[in-house]
Amino acid sequence: MVKNYARIILVLILFYSCKTDDKTPKKSITGTHRIAYVDPFIGTGGHGHTYPGATVPFGMLQVTPINGISEWDWCSGYHYSDSIAVGFSHLALSGTGIGDLADILFMPINKKVDLSITPVSRDSIPYKSKYDHQNETASPGYYQVFLEEPNVQVELTTSQRTAYHKYTFNQNDPQSIIIDLGFAINWDKVTHSSIAIEDNYTVSGYRFSKGWAKNQKVFFVAKFSKPINEHHLFRDGTLINQKASEGEKIATQLFFDINDSSELMAKVALSSVSVENARLNLDSGGFNFKEVRSHAEQTWNDALSKITVETSVDSLKTLFYTAMYHAQVAPVTFSDKNGQFRKEDDHIETASEYTAYSTLSLWDTFRAEHPLLTLIAPERVSDIIHSMLAYFETRNTLPVWTLYANETNTMTGYHSIPVIAEAYLKGITGFDAEKAYQAMKTTMMQDDRGLKYYKKYGYIPYNLLDESVTITLEFAYDDWCIAQMAKALGKDEDYAFFLNRSKAYQYLFDSQTGFMRGKSDDGQSWNEPFDPKYSNHREQTDYTEGNAWQHSWFVPHNVKELAELHGGNATFTKRLEQLFTESSEITGSNISADISGLIGQYAHGNEPSHHIAYMFNQAGKPWRTQYWVRHILDTQYNTTPNGLSGNEDCGQMSAWYALSSIGLYPMNPASTKYEIGSPIFDKAAIKISEDKTFTIEAEHVSDKNIYIQSATLNGEPFNHTSISHNQILQGGTLHFIMGDHPNTNWGVNQ
Repeated sequence: MVKNYARIILVLILFYSCKTDDKTPKKSITGTHRIAYVDPFIGTGGHGHTYPGATVPFGMLQVTPINGISEWDWCSGYHYSDSIAVGFSHLALSGTGIGDLADILFMPINKKVDLSITPVSRDSIPYKSKYDHQNETASPGYYQVFLEEPNVQVELTTSQRTAYHKYTFNQNDPQSIIIDLGFAINWDKVTHSSIAIEDNYTVSGYRFSKGWAKNQKVFFVAKFSKPINEHHLFRDGTLINQKASEGEKIATQLFFDINDSSELMAKVALSSVSVENARLNLDSGGFNFKEVRSHAEQTWNDALSKITVETSVDSLKTLFYTAMYHAQVAPVTFSDKNGQFRKEDDHIETASEYTAYSTLSLWDTFRAEHPLLTLIAPERVSDIIHSMLAYFETRNTLPVWTLYANETNTMTGYHSIPVIAEAYLKGITGFDAEKAYQAMKTTMMQDDRGLKYYKKYGYIPYNLLDESVTITLEFAYDDWCIAQMAKALGKDEDYAFFLNRSKAYQYLFDSQTGFMRGKSDDGQSWNEPFDPKYSNHREQTDYTEGNAWQHSWFVPHNVKELAELHGGNATFTKRLEQLFTESSEITGSNISADISGLIGQYAHGNEPSHHIAYMFNQAGKPWRTQYWVRHILDTQYNTTPNGLSGNEDCGQMSAWYALSSIGLYPMNPASTKYEIGSPIFDKAAIKISEDKTFTIEAEHVSDKNIYIQSATLNGEPFNHTSISHNQILQGGTLHFIMGDHPNTNWGVNQ
């Protein structure tokens, strides 16, 4: 209902000329406008943890509504089940499993409120308001909601580094804005803040906090379209008769001249460095909301047009272009216009000839989002690697999960490594390959986070470290990635060393059960008792956010040997089938909430399962990859707010859909190959350059015709279940004939 309402509103807005005033819809759009198919509300329900607010591709700001509840499903600050708003913040996380940010909260209001009272819950926040989803819309670069208590229409848009607010009050109503720097949700806690009323139109300040990011410093400057007639400034609950103050929790209420206009505009810029840098980031000129929104929409349209799809099924277009949208909201721009950004040790770095990025959810995004970026935004990939190397200098270790330049050490492995190796092996330049390699090697030769045991035993013993199986398997893959880069750089000794270490999975495979299992430091004893369905979330467990069924398949760099360990392809594929058909019961008293999107024991709602359906390709049964991939596409995504089966995780859940739906998936990203699954579109075109396109055609494709019967590449017979990145970069056409029965010969004898 909301999706259709939002689409109708968007189409009307884009229908008329942009030369008219803000309230008049724009000129009619053509079929090239992909933004009409994007629904930012997808993923805001269930456990998707996305936000509906305004941003631009990889933008610094995410200006979005905040519900004011500190629970898991409100990690982004917003959940579709809610109908209360406490304000609009300027930073948000997209689809994470931990909550933070929601910094620099603005809230329009039409009455004076008492900010001296410390709220004990959302119910006691004096400026909260109800809203109705029928009066709420969202599209790329734009968000709108009507707040019922103050009778204020709120519209938000943004450029790369400046957020724009447009508040429409009832005629003659008092016009006021709350800025509450003490407000916090989830893990976040403000430690120090400041507000200064600089002049009649300008407010600045900062907010320091600790939470998931242990040392977050956000500076801001806000300019308003009307003069501030009066202000009430509160320091830690006490009204201060000053124009500036600092303390733990600073808040202010600003009152504006009505000035015969019901509209009040604000523009806000942030910086991690200083107020002056925030001022530098603030867009010059006036408050042309319509123009900024139009530019944001055009920027999104360009980003979404890097892959175009053709189908008669509109819901599939909505799913695809929304997935492309979600895959490009993170990582986020972190460096200021002058290149400066703050690191967690408070050192101010300058990004010279690159843009620094943060919000690197690498445990998730190395799997599909970063590979997708090598196709649709390769110019950003080298900048992301530059950012990783800048963060490396702080700790002498590559990033694990970086939030506002803080290393959170969230999740397992060191998956900056496959991102760097993949980029280099795909021919992406613009970063120092030797420096990057040394950072990769240094990271995997230190002793932290289980590497001490990994180096000593060749695996991590379960009795020495929790999540030992997952960590061992992920370290093994990271080693394989280093080996490939070492080989490409002519470092033969390193290549042999890391390639040998990448076989660590051999220590943990139990041939009796067919699972990867926790092994003791004696090299013989398994962790007993053993139940492959057992989950114990993040403590006294051998598996990260899952169980043996979900984690025993993570050997993407050597599927053929994994099959041999199982006893050959027949046994291996039989067990793969069992994964999808086994009972979905999860045992234990502390089951991980991340185990979601279950098909049997396959859990699409969490990333460790994402590559598994493609493993049939390398075990002689590609038609089973085609079957299960299509089943996942059909059952784990939909166009409602509950349309994601698990946390979006900064683009990974959506990147899986975007790539799988066109028939490709990077099962092993650093191999530079894409496995072929089951395309759902009649045609998908990847824009390689202005004059070069790689097209994937699926003749006769339908909800029944999911199996590849035959294929040609540029007119020549194609009988392979994977295609290289380099082949795609050459341009051309990969043409499939689809049917409703498996062709058990296609792709088998490669």
